[in-house]
Amino acid sequence: MEFMIVTGLSGSGKSAAVNALEDVGYYCIDNIPPILIKDFANLCIKTESLNKVAVVTDTRGGSFFDQFVKIIDELREINLDFKILFLEASESCLVTRYKETRRKHPLAKKAGGSVESAVKMEVEMLKPIKENADYIIDTTMLSPQKLKMRISEMFATGASDRMSIHVMSFGFKFSPATDADLVFDVRCLPNPFYIDELREKTGLDNEVSDYVMSFEDSQTLYNKIEDMVDFLVPLYKKEGKSQLVIAFGCTGGKHRSVTFAKYLAKHLKNKDLHVTSSHRDIGRFAY
Repeated sequence: MEFMIVTGLSGSGKSAAVNALEDVGYYCIDNIPPILIKDFANLCIKTESLNKVAVVTDTRGGSFFDQFVKIIDELREINLDFKILFLEASESCLVTRYKETRRKHPLAKKAGGSVESAVKMEVEMLKPIKENADYIIDTTMLSPQKLKMRISEMFATGASDRMSIHVMSFGFKFSPATDADLVFDVRCLPNPFYIDELREKTGLDNEVSDYVMSFEDSQTLYNKIEDMVDFLVPLYKKEGKSQLVIAFGCTGGKHRSVTFAKYLAKHLKNKDLHVTSSHRDIGRFAY
């Protein structure tokens, strides 16, 4: 049985994540107190019809949530095969989301009614849980639809049987890729933006990727990155890592980073690895 614990910062998109998990066959329970997770897991094990289960637990549980780290240790003691999916977003993004929806933050009362203080308080509170997470997704730049797509791609084929590798591109002009394990800066390469006929195209277009890779430095850099990733992936697998996020960044996240992400994702897929990809800023105007 695959048992997934979904948690994270309030407003980071846990509801959208659960909807996506349901779409790929998970039986989901929302807002369960951590103290009940162990008993619920044992019940699921005895139910033959349940082979993919996800539970959501977060600070809505009040004082019950303080026991979460202890419960995680207890789950490991009974040898339950479980994974933790942690969702987060930047503090400013979370504050904006709460102010736009006018929802009440679960820690608002403790924070004296201040959304900003409640968000900061929760970030500190959840640090130990984030450190225990198998999967971390930063939803700052993700729409609910893109988040659901990311979740579906990650877990449609099973969460526990293979390490999930996500290759992404982004633009440094907008924000760094905070949830990436490996970040490669390709701003050192010639920029297609300054070629009139390529400016409005992206690295997904052959004209752009062919231009980026037409330079010896580009090919050398890519080959060195590919060799490094090929060396590192088995080591991460051996360590038991569940998710590896590899990010390529350029100025606007539209040309060079997309090209490198496209090439590496194709290479890893050809090695029969579980690979997904995304291009966070491909539709933005960077200048």
